[in-house]
Amino acid sequence: MNAMSEVKNVPQRPSVLSLNINSKSALYAAFMPHVKNGGIFIPTTRGYALGDEVFMLLSLMDDPTKLPIAGTVIWVTPPGAQNGRAQGVGVHFNNDESGHEARRKIEGLLGGVLQSVRPTHTL
Repeated sequence: MNAMSEVKNVPQRPSVLSLNINSKSALYAAFMPHVKNGGIFIPTTRGYALGDEVFMLLSLMDDPTKLPIAGTVIWVTPPGAQNGRAQGVGVHFNNDESGHEARRKIEGLLGGVLQSVRPTHTL
């Protein structure tokens, strides 16, 4: 076994992303309610591929608590995307307690705004 094959067998640790959302309109633009368990768009210049596992620390508005959430990259907006869309990744919340809590908190904060037809970072 050579050194290269040994490296391939080492599981990669998920990368950690931090996101602070300070307004309801920013939360609406980032939230992805159309995916099972919910998800969120995170602006980043780091390169990610579909299927990459990530760990997020999400701060919502005035709440000092950071929500720790594990997820998987399901959307990538590359640099220079059409219509001036922000570069970043859409992360699908895992089907676990942290993902469920994040979706509940976000939906509670957004309330009726979820029915809006305003564009978001992903759709």
